Amino acid sequence: MAALFLLPLLLAVPARSFWRMPCDSAVVARMDPLVNFNDISDHAHSIHGGSGFTINADFNAMRSSKCTSCAVDKDLSSYWAPALYFEHADGQKELVQEVGGTVVYYLLYGQNIKAFPAGFTMIAGDNRLRNFSWPVPDPPLSSWSGDQVSQPALNQKALGFNCLNYGRTPEPSLGRHFLPNKTFLDANCAHGIRLELMFPSCWNGKDKDSPTHKTHVAYPNLVKTGDCPPGFQTKLPTLFFETIWNTAAFAGKPGRFLLGNGDPTGYGYHGDFMTGWDVDFLQQAIQTCTNESGKIEDCPLFAGHIQTVAQKAACKIEVPPQLRSENVKGPMKVLPGNCPVQEGPAYANKMGAPTSDVPEPKSAVIPTAVASKPEATLVPTPTDKDQLGGIFAAKSSSSLSSSSPPPVAKIQEQNPPLPPPPSTTPPPPPSSTPSKTYAKTIIRTVSGVVVQEFVDEIIVYVTQDITATVSPTPIPHKHRRNVLNQHRGHRHAHLHR
Repeated sequence: MAALFLLPLLLAVPARSFWRMPCDSAVVARMDPLVNFNDISDHAHSIHGGSGFTINADFNAMRSSKCTSCAVDKDLSSYWAPALYFEHADGQKELVQEVGGTVVYYLLYGQNIKAFPAGFTMIAGDNRLRNFSWPVPDPPLSSWSGDQVSQPALNQKALGFNCLNYGRTPEPSLGRHFLPNKTFLDANCAHGIRLELMFPSCWNGKDKDSPTHKTHVAYPNLVKTGDCPPGFQTKLPTLFFETIWNTAAFAGKPGRFLLGNGDPTGYGYHGDFMTGWDVDFLQQAIQTCTNESGKIEDCPLFAGHIQTVAQKAACKIEVPPQLRSENVKGPMKVLPGNCPVQEGPAYANKMGAPTSDVPEPKSAVIPTAVASKPEATLVPTPTDKDQLGGIFAAKSSSSLSSSSPPPVAKIQEQNPPLPPPPSTTPPPPPSSTPSKTYAKTIIRTVSGVVVQEFVDEIIVYVTQDITATVSPTPIPHKHRRNVLNQHRGHRHAHLHR
């Protein structure tokens, strides 16, 4: 009888199993077959994966790929997200260097995880968001309830902007949900910024796609772990994108960073996934690639299928004829596709169309799952300075907080939207002392000017000039690395909550 009870345990996937899939950028182009099928996208993406990717790609096209820019040649999927640009003080824009491509984590959280079915696609994030409607910073997981575990909240908490400085305690993954401003980046992020994106892992079990490419999936109530909402009980691998951008190359230069979709806030960061896996092979990987090191080399199923760095780099994606002469690297006066920069906080217009023509979509009503008890915080325990990523180990939240010092430079981080344009009637002159008690006071930094807002149906802007002197920090030689063997930018900052 004992053997009968042991069998389920032997077949179960360990709770913390995962693997990292390093993928080179195969092209930067205005292509997005999910949102703009058989057409040109309105903004530039950095695209990774199978060579079958086109403006009208589908599962069959991906399966017909001749090569892949990902480390395992069996992964013919496509992974794409907006590119990052730097806007100089004179308005000229240029592409920021992507360091080492994107690492896609396949996190095997939960039980009875199913492989992505043939034809499965999904999107995480919202291209047109320019605001964050939830408490900053995130409250402790143990306190999440009500609206905090609603799908709109979880969608926004699935974004991360990780400041990289290898000489300091690493920041937690998904710990900041906006793009820090240039002053903060220069002073604190000597090795660039890592953009992070967690995808939904709860599926309705029937639809391989949906009109929004989102409503057939949902987040568990703690973003990466927890309970799936009713109607979304089929568990999929949890995808997690990490992409490092060399923002440090622009240290000391006046300007700001923008996503390719014209977003200076980061709230509109998003990513797309189109599976190209053989379904049976992926299901085998889910069941057998259970080494908690996360290294693809530690999965016997991947043996003989791991590409060299040169093989990955050689795989490129062709762009359609109408895009072959487009300048996506810069310098350029406007973003590729003439994509307008939209500061927010209002929901962004679609390619500059009037807001009334493209109202903000309402999120699909998805039942909220019963809150589960938060799990132990995960922090990396690196055992090899050159390893891919960190080895996750459970650690109490109290020890995490005691070992994480506050930022060295006390600088306003956020790159907020500009204040609304003035009305035809000039506003009353600001008073040095408010005449009443206001519900909220907001201080924003916009283009080197501090803007103070008093919010209680009356908004007063108080400005003053400031001067900041920032010394550029050189990038150490270790920033140039063999991605397959030394993805250091991905090794140290996985303080998963």
